[in-house]
Amino acid sequence: MWFDPPATHSFPVKKIEFCIHKMETIKPPLLKKRVYPRDEHIISRDNISPNALKVLYRIKNAGFDGYLVGGGVRDLLLEKKPKDFDIATNATPEEVCHLFRNCRLIGRRFRLAHVHFGAEIIEVATFRGQHDGNNGDAGQIVDGMIVRDNVYGSIEEDACRRDFSINSLYYNISDFSVEDYVNGYEDLQAGRLRILGDPEQRYREDPVRMLRAVRFAAKLELSIEKATESPLFALGNLLEGVPPARLFEEVLKLFLSGYALRAFELLRHYNLFKFLFPQSEISIKEDVSGNVLVLINKALANTDQRFLEGKPVAPAFIFGVLLWGPVSKLNAKYLERGMSESQTLSAAAEAVVSGQSRRVSIPRRFHTPMREIWMLQERLAKRAPRRSVRLLTHPRFRAAYDFLLLRAETGDVDNELAEWWTTFIDADETSRAEILDNLTRGRRQFNRRRKPKAN
Repeated sequence: MWFDPPATHSFPVKKIEFCIHKMETIKPPLLKKRVYPRDEHIISRDNISPNALKVLYRIKNAGFDGYLVGGGVRDLLLEKKPKDFDIATNATPEEVCHLFRNCRLIGRRFRLAHVHFGAEIIEVATFRGQHDGNNGDAGQIVDGMIVRDNVYGSIEEDACRRDFSINSLYYNISDFSVEDYVNGYEDLQAGRLRILGDPEQRYREDPVRMLRAVRFAAKLELSIEKATESPLFALGNLLEGVPPARLFEEVLKLFLSGYALRAFELLRHYNLFKFLFPQSEISIKEDVSGNVLVLINKALANTDQRFLEGKPVAPAFIFGVLLWGPVSKLNAKYLERGMSESQTLSAAAEAVVSGQSRRVSIPRRFHTPMREIWMLQERLAKRAPRRSVRLLTHPRFRAAYDFLLLRAETGDVDNELAEWWTTFIDADETSRAEILDNLTRGRRQFNRRRKPKAN
């Protein structure tokens, strides 16, 4: 039985702690078409990017079908502001490119048309069809994973080819209706995340869909439907076959969009985190004190709060926190082996970053500041009058100081050290001079106590 939305068209989303399913599998995944006319949904053109509307209308006026699709439709129905607006059409990428002088064709695996309007890019995709083994070079599947996907089809096939039902809703610019072929409207209203087709097969086609499942569950506070959830516990190893650069982009979406802590908890719940950050997972499990996990939880919670407040969040800081456990552990091992204290942290950082990049690559523009944050931890611990003043001007000082505060909260360093730096930062010029003078006197008294008596 089809569900008719209430007059308010509200979509209350069920909040859960670990997104554990309580729903039964909905079958079949492909249902008959349902059209929600304009008076049965809340999407208004006033909330759609003017540039997206320009693209939709030009496609329509050229005789093609044009639909707003995916996350844009989903978020508008949830009364959220979409991050971007994607369009689906029966026009080929070349035909779309012919309509727009500001269009560029991109992609090999997925052929897409990007229509540029300054900083905004409207992505236009042709309806995708099913792989049937007769697509030639247009569609290729290797070991169950799609490596080339330029097979075009109908809107019905396109709807079934999308990953999750809630991302398979189409806003028709011709009559302003919402078209639903896979019961995605009802799933959205129920706060349910359901993958289309056979879950294991879909995850094998593209293992990143497992991370997308976690991301949508965390971001939209959805429960994951039973059949969609079950393979997540067993197929994490498939992520090892995904290019590290692609996983880096997915990790950024998971941890820098305001729901990092929920995403982290879900990744560990489904045994996926260890395939993204294997060294970090080991350090968490081997840390008897629990400080490594507490540090990560606090950092991710702080990052989410900064995002909500509109403050910038730094990938280098997040990666630095996630990898600090293995770096700290390896640093201690090097010290036990008799390595120089001035060399151990640098060597540990190099080894951990090198190992991490084989799973999730970290571009140099991020791993360089990340290493600087780590190296500054030693310099912050060795308070000296001149050095302390110079450190205030270091470009990574603030991030390193925030990192030190987190470590102090978890007991990784003495809280007195963090309090000293806080006092020093907040002090005026006169007070700073007094603090440094006290520090100098303290060091002199310490040295005198250690000086051996003359015979």
